[in-house]
Amino acid sequence: MTRALGPLRSSAAGSSPLITASAVRKAYMRGVWPRRHATPVLSHVSLSLAAGEVVGLVGENGSGKTTLMRILVGDLRPDAGTVHRECPLGYCPQKPQMYDRLTCSEHMDLFATAYAMSAQAKTKAESELFERLDFGRYADTRAGELSGGTVAKLNLSLALLANPQVLLLDEPYASFDWDTYLRFWGIVSERRKVGCGVLIVSHFANDRDRFDRILTLHDGGVDA
Repeated sequence: MTRALGPLRSSAAGSSPLITASAVRKAYMRGVWPRRHATPVLSHVSLSLAAGEVVGLVGENGSGKTTLMRILVGDLRPDAGTVHRECPLGYCPQKPQMYDRLTCSEHMDLFATAYAMSAQAKTKAESELFERLDFGRYADTRAGELSGGTVAKLNLSLALLANPQVLLLDEPYASFDWDTYLRFWGIVSERRKVGCGVLIVSHFANDRDRFDRILTLHDGGVDA
């Protein structure tokens, strides 16, 4: 038996977009002196994400998808442009950032503290996520001893833990088996129904019917 995730944190955003990016630009310095030069990655990116909307972000390798996600979440500063966030968000990075010596439950404790969650809220959310993603048996297993698929489950769970109103997910299910893949989309469907905005980097063509919109990143910009 599964249980729905808890209610979202409240937001004063109303009908405004939950997150908006305007004219975002980013370049990386490459090479060594005297041939060091700037390589543009994002040159004119603008997008928005509304409540209850599930948006896919696609593009070729190296097109800047992960760079854009890091800028949206605030992990990376753009060279120009603005990002406006209306409410708390959860971020699932492409490469999980785990502490090998901490168990799954200890990661939940650490992130719950960062999110300023109460002990009761953390316990409830942790229990629901262990059940929904079917990895409660690894609660006391250190991250360094987990399989890639279980690390991916923990990575996603940490993004979902505080029930944020925005989810930014960078290839969240690349290591999932089919059952977990379906569980993931069940959770996304529930989040959408209660007003969560979800932006997902995806490479799977068969996912397209699950999105409200698909944004394609190429030549430094986004096409709807």
